[in-house]
Amino acid sequence: MKKLNLGTSDIQAGEISLGCMRMSSLTSQEAATVIETAIETGIDLFDHADIYGGGKSEEVFASALEQSSINREQIILQTKCGIRKGFFDFSKEHILQSVEGSLKRLNTDYIDILLLHRPDTLMEPEEVAEAFTSLKESGKVRYFGVSNQNPMQIELLKKNVKQHLIINQLQLSIMHTPMIDAGFNVNMQNDPSVVRASGILEYSRLHDMTIQAWSPFQYGMIEGTFMGNKDYPEVNAKLQELAEKKGVTDSAIAIAWILSHPASIQPVVGSMNPQRLKDIAEASNITLTREEWYEIYRSAGNVLP
Repeated sequence: MKKLNLGTSDIQAGEISLGCMRMSSLTSQEAATVIETAIETGIDLFDHADIYGGGKSEEVFASALEQSSINREQIILQTKCGIRKGFFDFSKEHILQSVEGSLKRLNTDYIDILLLHRPDTLMEPEEVAEAFTSLKESGKVRYFGVSNQNPMQIELLKKNVKQHLIINQLQLSIMHTPMIDAGFNVNMQNDPSVVRASGILEYSRLHDMTIQAWSPFQYGMIEGTFMGNKDYPEVNAKLQELAEKKGVTDSAIAIAWILSHPASIQPVVGSMNPQRLKDIAEASNITLTREEWYEIYRSAGNVLP
């Protein structure tokens, strides 16, 4: 699998990462097989959050890692904090408590990357800065980033935070492209011209922030997958056509579409099926032409101006 550099850090990671939200439903042995399969394919960044499975996903991962043939130095551990029941919390106290909890559940001395999970409008940048500095100086967190934030929210954080913010995790799939749509429809009065993503795609490229694409097979927010969905015949027909042409699965084509963007976007796939992970990983070896990329974009119902 090809590698990409994460933001301005010195971390080189596989260009596809694994989201561990569903790992709480696996046994330790099943999870160990998933981890080993991921590493075999070149996937070495494992994305967690303190809320996944109520913390159980991190615990199962740690237990599975011990049972596997993989050691801690071979993997990149990323986790997120800030979502609490009914509210968001970027207070210094919560960030520090959350990291301590994740370190314990993951059975590790350090986290490679910590992301702030969803924006908190009551955020005090000074408190976040104090928390990040404490975590960095203690060696508990190597690098920091955000999730689902717009450019001005990031700039507000950067007013006080000393560390580079290397990642922004954002929803992106063939069927969810607001960060792309507005760029095609500048100065127009149609629905796609509405700037919903605040120019985050261009901002990320200008500031060398890696975009991690979550839910790369989903439509809407949590409605479900568009892959093989009878409600989306055109996009599935196009994906199948290209899959047959290139000798891979339609899932690999859907991920290759994201990888083909010059912003060096890292998809976060959530499959706990080892064979599907192998199929998805083939996306790293696929080259889509410019024409093919646009064909897929249009097959999702997008109309170019």
